[in-house]
Amino acid sequence: MFIGLDLGTSAVKAVAFRDHAVVASATAALEVVSPKPGWSEQDPAAWIAACREVLRELCAHLGSAASDILGIGLSGQMHGAVFLGADRKPLRNCILWNDSRSAAECAELSRRAPSIAQTAGIPPLPGFTAPKIMWLKRHEPEVYAALRHILLPKDYVGLWLHGGLETDRSDAAGTLWLDQEAGAWDVGLCSASDCDIAWLPPVHAGTEEVGAVRSTAAEQTGLPAGIPVFAGGGDAATGAVSVGATQPGRGFISLGTSGQLFLCTDQHRPNPDKYVHAFAHTLPDGFYQMAAMLNGARPLAWLAGILGCSVKDLVEEAVRASPARAPLCLPYLTGERSPHGDPDIRGAFYGLEDTAGRAELAYAVLEAVAFSMADATESFGDSLDDAPHLLAIGGGTRSDALLQLIADVTRRTLGRGKSAEAGPSVGAALLAAAGAGAIELTDLARSPDVETWFEPSDPSPEIFERLDRYRELYRCLKQMPASSAAASASRAKPTMPAARRT
Repeated sequence: MFIGLDLGTSAVKAVAFRDHAVVASATAALEVVSPKPGWSEQDPAAWIAACREVLRELCAHLGSAASDILGIGLSGQMHGAVFLGADRKPLRNCILWNDSRSAAECAELSRRAPSIAQTAGIPPLPGFTAPKIMWLKRHEPEVYAALRHILLPKDYVGLWLHGGLETDRSDAAGTLWLDQEAGAWDVGLCSASDCDIAWLPPVHAGTEEVGAVRSTAAEQTGLPAGIPVFAGGGDAATGAVSVGATQPGRGFISLGTSGQLFLCTDQHRPNPDKYVHAFAHTLPDGFYQMAAMLNGARPLAWLAGILGCSVKDLVEEAVRASPARAPLCLPYLTGERSPHGDPDIRGAFYGLEDTAGRAELAYAVLEAVAFSMADATESFGDSLDDAPHLLAIGGGTRSDALLQLIADVTRRTLGRGKSAEAGPSVGAALLAAAGAGAIELTDLARSPDVETWFEPSDPSPEIFERLDRYRELYRCLKQMPASSAAASASRAKPTMPAARRT
């Protein structure tokens, strides 16, 4: 039996996985803090508390069977910057993947390293790790001066669990410091972004053992001490492993807080003009292309919160709405990456009438999530032609209506697999199993049993007219000056570093 531990943005999830099935799971919620407009942070201490909680719950459920655990694989949100001092303790809150404060630093990094997109796989964008270091040096020089180690979020969990400073290929790929083809940190990119390469951890394949559960972590969780811990991967890559997307031509969509369209490739294939990420996979010698949408299914949760209902109830209302009476929605609550590379754009409703109610607003948001996937599909060009279908993972896959709408507007067949919501945590467990020799690397290409297929239907032409108007609405609003909140995000300077520890 193997454990997959996934540090998401909204929750930590742990699964116990055996014989291709989840035998137990546990989840603990997390909160994001936004001290200033455009900022998105989390306290690493909250991650550890949540990890303790889910592992304790998992071990309690397993009882004596916890002694059968043979390994733990790690997964987590990508791009976050955990700044550690010489004592390996956080100097401030982690700056997350959807933080937009470093737009000015991205422009500067592009000037300093004009070929960065070819080496690192994507042009500089505020969510990535490298420009966060530049921002730190400029705005929090006392924290920068104390900096001795930089970890990605799941690797900070690894530090607590096994005591080492380690990372994997796929998480390293999302920093803008990795030479994707070489699979190693690039000295020039580090220097261009004010990062000392000595601050960065060794890079491993996701199936490599990087340590063992320490006695302190064992006491806090109920895990047996000494269990091997494996490097795992960033959540995009571990999500891919969970659905067998480990070989060229395999692909999927992910509908979590963020959204992804992911395709495995046999080599590094940058496509910077469309902001398609070209990254190293967590598996040895593997690569992938990915369109990354910052907003994913998050706009549905946002509207449900505003209206005081569940996402399930919101979607049921959306299905009853008349699209002809619904406004258009731009879902860009925190800017957008693929295909726009636009940290300043924000969400909007357009075309509101006095007849519009909850159902019409719900439909507009549901449709906008699907339209963002249509944009992602178009950004791939003909690269998806060899993929016969796309599997669907993440919490958003609970909605039949959303998956059918995505199938219709992308003209792609989607398959919702069993345990589709588990996603990255299952992938992490599988990587641990492969690392321990319980399964072969080739076994990771096994696709899950598909529970429901969503074939493109013949929707009303109106849906594609609305898609055209949706795209035109973005082009029009892009011409407007950024909101004062968005424009000031990269210039804001705190009185003192948030949640700094001594």
